[in-house]
Amino acid sequence: MTDWTDPDAFAAALERAETKEKGNCFEDFAEGETVEHDPGLVLSRRGSELWAGQTLNYDPTYWRPSVAEARGYDAVPVHPDYLLACVMGASVGDLSEKGGYFLGRDDLRYHRPGVAPGTELRVESVVESKAESSSRPAYGIVTWETTGYDAATGDPLLSYTRTNMIPRREPIAADGEGANAGDSEDEEAERADADLPDELLAPEGGHFEDFREALARADGRDAAVAYRHERGRTIDDTTVAQLPLATLNTAKQHHNADAMADSPSGEIVAYGDVTRSIALGHARSDEQTLREVSCDDERFHDFVTVGDTVYGFTHVLDANDGDARNAGEVTFEHVAFNQRDEPVYSGTRTALVRKRA
Repeated sequence: MTDWTDPDAFAAALERAETKEKGNCFEDFAEGETVEHDPGLVLSRRGSELWAGQTLNYDPTYWRPSVAEARGYDAVPVHPDYLLACVMGASVGDLSEKGGYFLGRDDLRYHRPGVAPGTELRVESVVESKAESSSRPAYGIVTWETTGYDAATGDPLLSYTRTNMIPRREPIAADGEGANAGDSEDEEAERADADLPDELLAPEGGHFEDFREALARADGRDAAVAYRHERGRTIDDTTVAQLPLATLNTAKQHHNADAMADSPSGEIVAYGDVTRSIALGHARSDEQTLREVSCDDERFHDFVTVGDTVYGFTHVLDANDGDARNAGEVTFEHVAFNQRDEPVYSGTRTALVRKRA
């Protein structure tokens, strides 16, 4: 009779045992295919407050009933970053659990302002495209459109497209081109410095008029409205593992140190949406944000690991008076960077920002 706990016997058993794998490889996806994701959360106020608190998103709309009611909500809504993380998390097991680089996200749209706690989430994805990767023969590139729905009504709550490198079962032959293409680091640094405007201006405050007035000051000058935010958030066990697992994100990158020991990072890494939410939390602390509208061109530039500190930088692109009496639409470019001043995330974001009373 086998003693499965005998170390030698168990080691031999592990060598012979088939591994029941999780996740899908590049070859498993077909363009046009719709993937229904079985996981799905009931959005909760506790989960929203945990996410918002740990990522320094302290807009009282998402904490205080009196403020939420004054801003037109029936009850305290869940934070939009928590909603995004829950939609993304439910998709990971089917789409990207195998690992691979998160290349970016586009066309993020919030279809219902003020999603209430207690909403049951249903998530599905459509495979938009597949492409080979000549520079990384062990991977292919897949783009999905993912939508989170209110399971009770079928109404869309949030949607986006995202692109990942996904491991292949069988690597393809690579031509080697593109791995080191482009300018040298010195040439890139010189060009970046030469491209900077002469002046970086900051708005006087956080209301819509402050952003509009700062853009007017920059108009006609070699200037940009761009500034950094004082707060920083150091990545710890809660942000690197607890937050993604609480949103059903099963990617090993965030909680399996053994599996990540031989990866390019050498250790577990932060969920990209934690990094993003921290950066946006820093930015929102210097705005009078009414609600989120959209995000585009989101890119993740480097690993963030436990002990790294995430800071935020904002470039104001536009301020449009719009139709709302009490708010105007402002478009920002946000950059998250670490303690070594290296960009780790960037994206554009449009939000309704309150006007002065």
